[in-house]
Amino acid sequence: MAFVLNDRVKQTSTSTGTATIQLSTNPEVGFESFVTGIGNTNSTFYCISHDGTADFEVGIGTVTDATPDTLSRDTVISSSNSDNKVDFQAGTKTVFCTYPAKRAPSASMTATTYVTTHASTISDTQTMDSGVLAGPVTVTGTVTVTGNLVII
Repeated sequence: MAFVLNDRVKQTSTSTGTATIQLSTNPEVGFESFVTGIGNTNSTFYCISHDGTADFEVGIGTVTDATPDTLSRDTVISSSNSDNKVDFQAGTKTVFCTYPAKRAPSASMTATTYVTTHASTISDTQTMDSGVLAGPVTVTGTVTVTGNLVII
């Protein structure tokens, strides 16, 4: 339905393989479950980290309120498997809501040059998945947009 981000959403899983993962019954202490924090049928950014190993996966998944609750692994953004789904082995995985670096503005940009409402010049070479720029905008570097760019 909707794309939702929320802070302090974390559960565990013992699922194996590359399919949809089953989430633990209860969230980690001090955190919300995916169903509570993101909501049934909503999508979010997630990270799965296999405890005690170097295996990880960051992506976009969809939450399902079921018995047990699940998180599908719809799109992988980065992973320890060359940015493909990780074939997780037996053991505990920590699953949490995150904001992937590949989806964030570059560190060299300030908030006023990423989303701006006044005259601005973007002089860095940037790659953005999407963005909104308002006001007179001058681009002096290379801007590659792979999603939507709205200039108002």
